[in-house]
Amino acid sequence: MAQTMVNFRMDEDLKKSMEQVCKEMGMSMTTAFTIFATKVSREKRIPFEVSADPFYSSDNMERLRKSIADMESGVNVSEHELIGK
Repeated sequence: MAQTMVNFRMDEDLKKSMEQVCKEMGMSMTTAFTIFATKVSREKRIPFEVSADPFYSSDNMERLRKSIADMESGVNVSEHELIGK
């Protein structure tokens, strides 16, 4: 089977941590990523749950932008509005 090179960037501390964990398990990062890629290819899914923080949803971001604009302009500002819904 032909080999190919895959390059990507990650936080330096994360890389060091992962290298240490892989070493403790007796494998290299290359082996760990190959296991991950094999599992993704076979199962056609990410092999763990990936979810978005609802705080960053587009609806919530728009509400926050509107609230900030209202506060800055002094419109619709009450104790209730500052506490949230």
